[in-house]
Amino acid sequence: MAYVAVKGGERAITNAHAWLGEVRRGDVAVPELSVAQIREQMGLAVDRVMAEGSCYDPDLAALAIKQARGDLPEAIFLLRAYRTTLPRFGASTPIETADMAVQRRVSAAFKDIPGGQVLGPTFDYTHRLLDFKLAADGGHDVPPAQVAEELMPTQLATIAQVFAHEGLLEADPVAETDTPPYDLTREPMAFPAERDQRLQALARGDEGFLLSLAYSSQRGWGSTHPLCGEIRMGEVSVGFTPDELGFEIELADLPMTECIMLSGFAGSAEQAPQYTRGYGLTFGHNERKAMSMSIVDRALRGRELGEEGQAPCQDEEFVLYHSDVVEASGFVQHLKLPHYVDFQADLQFLRRLRREFFDAKAKALAEQAEHMKEAAE
Repeated sequence: MAYVAVKGGERAITNAHAWLGEVRRGDVAVPELSVAQIREQMGLAVDRVMAEGSCYDPDLAALAIKQARGDLPEAIFLLRAYRTTLPRFGASTPIETADMAVQRRVSAAFKDIPGGQVLGPTFDYTHRLLDFKLAADGGHDVPPAQVAEELMPTQLATIAQVFAHEGLLEADPVAETDTPPYDLTREPMAFPAERDQRLQALARGDEGFLLSLAYSSQRGWGSTHPLCGEIRMGEVSVGFTPDELGFEIELADLPMTECIMLSGFAGSAEQAPQYTRGYGLTFGHNERKAMSMSIVDRALRGRELGEEGQAPCQDEEFVLYHSDVVEASGFVQHLKLPHYVDFQADLQFLRRLRREFFDAKAKALAEQAEHMKEAAE
């Protein structure tokens, strides 16, 4: 199909949509990628779209990735926009990640953490070399098992439980109020922000932005260069208490990634020296995001711990206002839309400034010439 320049807004947009559909499909001689294939074989991309789209639905996330031609911020936008059309029938009960059915759990702080290091599915120990077997039809890179599989324990001790007998890790405060947590999807940003609002914003925040902030903190633009206490990934039970029943029922077991970063705290007049924690939790297998989130969370806690906050990652307004990929993408990309009136106003203003500049320069030259003439006489 050949395309030529088309004048007229509506016809041009219709043709642009048709062209987009054509380039999305690509070469029709190549089998079309199905939503199921994206869901099953591009799981990390699907997990990121669900986490930042704040909607757990692997099929819809895979569909959004296909529709967006693999552009994850666009897919996140699509999923979040769809989420706004869904009715809300209630809130789940608080999840208990200590009861996670663990598929992966590693600690960089404790070599012999109770329950052991569970490597799980990870790129961490792979060589970063292209595997050309994957390019062959039906090719795969699954090596034969070297040892017999071992049954996983039903529960693995958390990093908090490891520290519990010494009190070296700050306690996780339990809310003593029935006030529901801040709902960022229904309420605007408010500052100073409490931790529930900050964690919601970070959970929906752009992975790349949070990664850069976490990196900046580690390199000295912030007070946080932590140790990874624990990363765990697995399925967590999500419950709900319907008004009609009055007791909790289990809705689903959702895969989640949790990270706790440990940072030393010298103590204060009221608190003994101990480790403080930064926290990250996301849908799916999303370790880089959970780690970045936990580092930034700890950096943003500087105010409550009496630390000076001078770095970008410690400025909650800077972090929370600029972490959302949908808002950031929309604000940047809106510059592609017509700004003809704005440009004409700027253009006229700039032309006037140039006229005034050259008039003033000509006047100054004329006055200079007049002075030189008078001096010569």
